[in-house]
Formats: sequence, C-alpha cells, structure tokens
Amino acid sequence: MRLLVVEDESRLASALQRGLQAEGFAVDVESTGPAGLDAVRHGGYDAMILDVMLPGLSGYEVVRRLRAEEHWLPVLMLSAKDGEYDQADGLDCGADDYLTKPFSYVVLLARLRALLRRGAPERPTVLAVGDLRLDPARRRVTRGDLEVALTTREYALLNYLMRRPGQVVSKTELLDHVWDASLDTAPNAVEVYVGYLRRKIGRDRLETIRGAGYRLAT
Repeated sequence: MRLLVVEDESRLASALQRGLQAEGFAVDVESTGPAGLDAVRHGGYDAMILDVMLPGLSGYEVVRRLRAEEHWLPVLMLSAKDGEYDQADGLDCGADDYLTKPFSYVVLLARLRALLRRGAPERPTVLAVGDLRLDPARRRVTRGDLEVALTTREYALLNYLMRRPGQVVSKTELLDHVWDASLDTAPNAVEVYVGYLRRKIGRDRLETIRGAGYRLAT
C-alpha cells in the first residue's frame, strides 16, 4: 500500500513516515499544499494523510480540488483545529475522516486501516431535492443547469434543509445545528438568512410554516 503524508511539521512528518513504514506501508512525504496536490495527481497512492494548515494551499483546498478533478483516494485529515465546524468543513470538502492534534498514533493507524478497507468510493454523495443539487465535496450548489453562489452560512442552512426534504424544521433546530451554539444568536437571524436563501434558490422552494418553522419543498 502506498501512502502520501502531506505535513509541514518536519518532526511529525518524519515520525509518521517511520511509524507507517514499520507497519509495512510505502510512504512519501510532502510539506506544502501544491506539492501534495501534484503528488496525488501523478503518484498512484492508496490513501493520503493531509494536514489542514499547509503552505501554499490549505488542506481543505487540496482535497476540494482533488474531488473536483475526480480523484477519490481516501483522505484522513489532520488538524489542530478541533471545533465542530472545522471538522464539518473538512468532511464537507471531501475528506473521509478527520483527526485532531495531538492524536494517538494507535487511533490514527486504526482509522487509516478502516479507510483502506473501505477503499475509494466512486464519488461522494450529492444531495438532490427537485432540481436543486448540493455536492458537499465540491461545495457546489446548482439549480437546474445554473450554479448558485452561496455564502458559508447560506450553504450550511441549505445543506441542513436538503438533508430533511419535506420536513418542517423549527427555528430552534436551525439555530442549534447551523449556528454556533456557544454564541448568543438572535432568532431573527434565521429569518434573515432564509430570506437570503429564498432569493437565490427560488421563493417557492422554501416555505414558511407559521408557528412551526420552514420546509424545503420537494
């Protein structure tokens, strides 16, 4: 099995390379985002361990570009950022797993083996509701043949609603899952962003159910 480690902390990269080679893997190491991207394009790897904070291109951008080019090798993302939205961003842009630093090498190895057992999927799941399409790996939304440009918050709101098509979703649920629970966000923030989203996907697609919440029409 050939692995690529993309990590700019030289001591960590060397430790990972030595440990994985001791487990029988062939391991190459790159230290920048562009170099890691180029290596995957030409290296024929079975999996990649990818840091988030890299010179040149972030790990998020590396995996996003690979998925856009239809490279589906399993990616285990490493990051010192341990917030739930950071992890969600990593998975949504196309990573297969996410491990926060500092981590247990035993756990990293177990997760890597689990990814290799599953193998590379043909393509990530694309959410579809009517003529709306949301591709989490490419972070791309289309309506029919037209691409819809969304802000980060609008994207998160639509992503949550598209996973519950036809269901009534309350303001409280949206605040809990789309906004940071640690912040004191006013309930009318939901109304504001629902309005923004309606203008972009069509007012008929997102219904207000008075006294209950919102529903994405199927």
